Formats: sequence, C-alpha cells, structure tokens
Amino acid sequence: MIPYREALALTLRSVSRLPSWRVPLAEALGLAAAEDVLSEDPVPPFTNSAMDGFALRSGDTARASEGSPARLRVIGDVSAGQVAAWRIEEGAAVRIMTGAPVPAGADAVVPVESVSTEGDRVRIPRPVRPGANVRHAGEDVPAGGRVVEAGTALGPAEIGVLAATGHVEVEAVARARIAVLTTGDELVDASERPGPGQIRDANLHSVCAQVRTFGAVAIPFARVPDRREAVEEALRRAAAEADAIVTTGGISMGDHDYVREVLEGLGAETAFWRVLQKPGGPFGLFRLDGKPVFGVPGNPVAAMEMMEEYVRPAIRKMMGFSKLHRPERQAVLDDGWRKTAPDGKLHFLRVRVEEREGALHAMLTGPQGSGILSSMARAGALALVPEDATSLPPGSRVLLHLTERPEDRG
Repeated sequence: MIPYREALALTLRSVSRLPSWRVPLAEALGLAAAEDVLSEDPVPPFTNSAMDGFALRSGDTARASEGSPARLRVIGDVSAGQVAAWRIEEGAAVRIMTGAPVPAGADAVVPVESVSTEGDRVRIPRPVRPGANVRHAGEDVPAGGRVVEAGTALGPAEIGVLAATGHVEVEAVARARIAVLTTGDELVDASERPGPGQIRDANLHSVCAQVRTFGAVAIPFARVPDRREAVEEALRRAAAEADAIVTTGGISMGDHDYVREVLEGLGAETAFWRVLQKPGGPFGLFRLDGKPVFGVPGNPVAAMEMMEEYVRPAIRKMMGFSKLHRPERQAVLDDGWRKTAPDGKLHFLRVRVEEREGALHAMLTGPQGSGILSSMARAGALALVPEDATSLPPGSRVLLHLTERPEDRG
C-alpha cells in the first residue's frame, strides 16, 4: 500500500495529453486551448464612446459650474457603425452614440443624462475629465496581444474574445472518451425493482455523470457479470473504444473480484494497487494497451471520492487543462470525529461548508460509511484527516478540498 500523495503523483505521471485539432468556436466550449492564441488586430479596433452623449474637448469644460455651465455648439451626430466626418475644434461638440468612433480632436464624452440642450447648444454644468467615457483602441487586447494561454478552459468569455479578435476556430485538445464499467452480479438497472440480494446500479449513473462534469465523454458498459470471460470481453472492448477506462467494483481481494486478475492476464502494467486511505483503499491504476485504467471500489461513496481525487485531475491533464486540482483551504471542523481504531490511513470526510466571520467552517454531512451515498449529495467539500490522527475534537483545523469550486492550481 502507498500513501495518497504518492498515488496521486503516480496517477498524473501515468497520463499524457491527448491530440489537438482545429475546432470551430461553436464546438469549443469546455475544451482547453492547445496553444497560445494571439490577436492580429487591436480590440477595440478604434477609439469609441462608452456612453450615449456628446464628444467634446475636455478643456472647454474646465470652468463649467451649475451657475455657469459650458455652452458648446453641436455640429453633428455620429452613430455606431459610422465614421465621424468632423474634427472637434474649440467650443464644438458632436452628439455620439455608444460604440461610435470618437471624432478627431475630442478627448472625452459627457453622458446625455448629465447635460441639457438648448437649440443647437449643449449645456455642461460641471468639468469633464480628459478620457471620460472613452474606450481607447487596443485597451482590451492590443495588436499582437495574447488572447488565451495554452491550457486555458474555453468558456463563454474566452470564446467571445476569440470571436472579437477574428478567430473562427481554435486549436483545442480533444475531449477524452472514458469507458465506465460497473461490475457485479448483484447489480440491476435503476428502473428495476431489486430482487433478493440485488441492488440498483447507482455507480453507472453517478460515475458517468462525474465524467461528464469533468468535460469528457462517458461510454457506459453497464453491469458486467462477475465472470472472468465477461470482464475480459468488456475490458477489451473498452480499450478499443475509449481513451481511458474506469472500472467500479471487482478490484479488491474477494473470490469474485476479477478486474485486477483479468488486467494482469491481458498484459496490463500495474502502476499501483491499494492506497493508505479510507474510503477507497483498494483503488488501483493500470495501463492496458497504453491506456490508463482506473480501478475504483464498488462502494458508491468510495467510487465518487476516487473519481474526484484521482480521476478528475488525470482526465483534466489528458484534456490539456493547466489547472488540475480543486482549491485547498483550511477550515474549522465544528463536529468532533474519531477513528474506530488507529489505522495509519488518510481519511476523507464528507462535509458541508459555511463561511462565518471570515473563516471557513466544516460540518459532517452525517454518518461517514462508504456506502452512504446521500452523504455525498449533501457535501460541498472533502476534509482530509491525516494518517497519524486518531481523533479530531470540535474546533480542530482541517484541510478541505472544495469540490464545488473550479480548479485553481496545476
């Protein structure tokens, strides 16, 4: 058995980035940029107005006041999509719309709601500072500036900036295809009423859902029977169809746990098997035909926690993201907790999280058994209890992995 940190490091060293290709912006959401993207043109491409109002020379308003407003002659109008035909000389102004080019000679825009008009004159009751309500060419993105960095997750804002800089495609890393195998003779479909000794297959749905939240494509292989030939056939098919494989169940030391045995028979390499942690001790990582196989336990909580702690960062690395890990924060554990016996293992506790008076507080979601799936539904974080700790009195400090927040570190 190896420690958690060593197992995580081995997991990340065992996976590589998938290939990339040119992807239309309409299909790029949720992917990672495979390379830095530069802008050929500045954004905005010209100096323009940030408000509906009047473009003017700020110096003409330097002495303006409520009692003695500046009175400027309005010499024309310019709307978005037009080019101003005038140069603003002393004592003049142009009515301007949001996004319209600022005429030559003007260095500020006064909002329409801050002035009054009188025939062809506009009255400005207070000084307007130079640059007020003006968006300068290139202030968002300069020509030659970097639009997105390699490894950046392409969200709506990134796609918008790419479009604004004239990119209709982006080089992005492929979306990983992940085969999900649930094993066990006791499993039945969620739509069925279990018979004696049977349970509904929750893992297929929860693990596939996790894969999709990771940004990958889930390929389900439901309810593989506890027979060597059935496990072997499913693993062969999964290796042919997917970039990586997740198996749930069949990974421990029971008489009918065939996954590891079959993998070894197929020539798979073992990176590690069994970790000093709870839940999830039987977790293992293998390589079959050059593809990673994540062997997670069959207990639903253990399966979801191993997916979160190991498989999620591994898939993100495969998909080219630069940020792999959820935020880590220190918190106060409001509840006391005790190990049933010293075991030298890292424990993951499901907790709810609240912020009070500038500090994070963690509260257990209830019983922490590895089969209590409802505890995951109530959790917003995992609290890590060190291997050498045997108990945590109320008020103890714990390290949290914030499982509802986006990754913030590599």
